[in-house]
Amino acid sequence: MGAANVIPGVSGGTMALILGIYEELIHAIRSPNLRFLRLIALLKIREAFSSVSWPFLLAVGLGVLVATLSLAEVLSWLLFTYPVVVWSFFFGLILSSIFTVGRVVREWRIPTAVAIGVGAVGAYFLFGMIPVATPNAAWFLVLSGFLAICAMILPGISGAYILVLLGKYHYTLEALNNRDFQTLFLLTVGAVVGLLSFVRVLDWLLKRYYDLTMAILIGLMLGSLRRIWPWKETLTTFIDCHGDEVPALQVNILPPSLNTEVVFAFLFILLGFAVVISLNYWQHKKN
Repeated sequence: MGAANVIPGVSGGTMALILGIYEELIHAIRSPNLRFLRLIALLKIREAFSSVSWPFLLAVGLGVLVATLSLAEVLSWLLFTYPVVVWSFFFGLILSSIFTVGRVVREWRIPTAVAIGVGAVGAYFLFGMIPVATPNAAWFLVLSGFLAICAMILPGISGAYILVLLGKYHYTLEALNNRDFQTLFLLTVGAVVGLLSFVRVLDWLLKRYYDLTMAILIGLMLGSLRRIWPWKETLTTFIDCHGDEVPALQVNILPPSLNTEVVFAFLFILLGFAVVISLNYWQHKKN
């Protein structure tokens, strides 16, 4: 899950679904409640922790933390050095995630198909309109952490991808690499608030409108492919706070010619597709 959340193309929630721990994850995150806080306040520590799934949360949390810290610097270098090939791999990951999430829809009906269309069209235009430059103010970092963690827990939407759309993906990678604890603290505050609140909303939606909820998520993933497409032409640029020239407005284009980079790009699309499908097949075979 941690490796998936570093990559802006596949969701940690999707990985949990593929690996068969999604429902247990939702239940474990919901387990800390007002009773838990009351017991902590009364210093009944053992009784408090016996009421929550702390061994499961600790194991998953440590795995996510280790993967995030270990992959951030490597991924930042790869994105700068081999952008087309890396984004091709991401494209394959999110494309395969669409099929993976689609398999968990219990009953396909007309409202389900409409929900996919609404999600796809909305995401297509929304992702195209989100600005590249966003403020680095404390309130926006908290909001970014809130939205990213909400996306992370959803099967199909990448938390790292949300940071890309908010213009905070590379900023967060730099904060991790430079040990910028102030920025990381603000992102964490938003993430904690978002996780504890949104997981209850998600649980309510899945219990009452499971197929429609999953269909909207599939539509959002389809629309998001506009942003993940590897080949782009930069129309305008701007200078960021570090003095670097970064793209401000880009349009998707076809590969300019059939060369070695294009061949490798398509191979990495297939590789990204195969990774998620293989994990899904392994889990079903194990069950």
